[in-house]
Amino acid sequence: MILRSSPTYRKKMVVAGNGLFYPIVGFASCVAFIYMSFGGLGTNLQEKTKLGFVERNGTQFMLDGKAFYINGWNSYWLMDHSVDEYTKPRVREILQAGAKMGLTVCRTWAFNDGDYNALQISPGRFNEEVFKALDHVIVEARQQGIRLLFSLVNNLQAYGGKTQYVKWAWDEGVGLSASNDSFFFDPSIRNYFKNYVKTLLTRKNTLNGIEYRDDPTIFAWELINEPRCITDASGDTLQDWIEEMSAFVKAIDKKHLLTVGLEGFYGPKNPKRLTVNPEMWASRLGSDFIRNSKIPNIDFASVHIYPDHWFHDKEFHENLKFVSKWMRSHIEDGDKELNKPVMFTEYGLSNQNKDFEPSQRDRFYKAILDAIYKSAKKNGSGAGSLVWQLFVGGMDKYNDEFGIVPWERPSTYKLIIEQSCRLARLHGPTQQQRNLKNLCSQRL
Repeated sequence: MILRSSPTYRKKMVVAGNGLFYPIVGFASCVAFIYMSFGGLGTNLQEKTKLGFVERNGTQFMLDGKAFYINGWNSYWLMDHSVDEYTKPRVREILQAGAKMGLTVCRTWAFNDGDYNALQISPGRFNEEVFKALDHVIVEARQQGIRLLFSLVNNLQAYGGKTQYVKWAWDEGVGLSASNDSFFFDPSIRNYFKNYVKTLLTRKNTLNGIEYRDDPTIFAWELINEPRCITDASGDTLQDWIEEMSAFVKAIDKKHLLTVGLEGFYGPKNPKRLTVNPEMWASRLGSDFIRNSKIPNIDFASVHIYPDHWFHDKEFHENLKFVSKWMRSHIEDGDKELNKPVMFTEYGLSNQNKDFEPSQRDRFYKAILDAIYKSAKKNGSGAGSLVWQLFVGGMDKYNDEFGIVPWERPSTYKLIIEQSCRLARLHGPTQQQRNLKNLCSQRL
């Protein structure tokens, strides 16, 4: 996203027991009661042991042999809140809430560089307590039937980001430039980042003994949140970085999907810069949706949707029209040019717009969810969407102008659940969507 200078803004940024089965006839009635109450312990155990990796086949995500279309959300704060005992319960609360809405994927930060509760204190130095907090997030997500899209670094300053990497190199006297964009071309900084990536991907979870690269709870990796390299508008610098880092990730981890983390802007050589980009500035950011997403090691394309931040003079209905054109264009790219899934990994509507009314959010969300459903019905590349962002109660200081507590507005809550239900009706629910049969008004 853009213009998120406040650290609060983005900052936009264990396993519960399964019970015991006693194979003694005298306990048969007790076991039957537990089975009826909790949906079958054997089934839950089997689900956990048989959890499969999400894969890709052309323009579709695949899970357990069938197409997998995603309704999900962003909660960037999961690792940070898992560090301290008094905030830790919020992690389970939001993951349980997501599961109750039939959501399947949560995007969250797997980084915190040199900030409060830093995971990476300095290059190559990690805080084990924070790593254990990330271990907890993964185990808790699996327990609740949620998969995680982990972002590896921030283009923005919140939680360290590329600014922190550049500062580290500068402080150590090895930095080539004080420009934030040197993150993409400085060899020392590239090595810092590679070391971090290797440490993360090969981390053995202290709670379940599984290396991150072997854990199917992780849906995918995202190289960087909203990359921009304004000092090279040609896009060559960022392209080289994506090519190098995507190959590095895949050399370590061939099981997980990988995306860039793009906003979706078309670059200076793409004709769509004139017809689809919000304004001319969007083609001068050093990124290009098609060129960056075509890299072979990138499994799916990512796009964000924030028309009210990209335009400053349009009314709500005009922004809504732009959303339809923006999504249609990128889904068409996925279908015809990239032959890859396209994920709308962030979308939100600010409550600080001068004409804002709460009902606008429902209309905005519905336009996005409808576009995904329309593509899914055709087995198209519109692979899913993740709302920015969901919170639980009592987190106002972490909120921004986009965050919602969905159950506080019944119409929004219903809208999100309906999307989960209709996507599940197309291809069947995943094993982990345990609540859908009770949630959905129509039999699946």
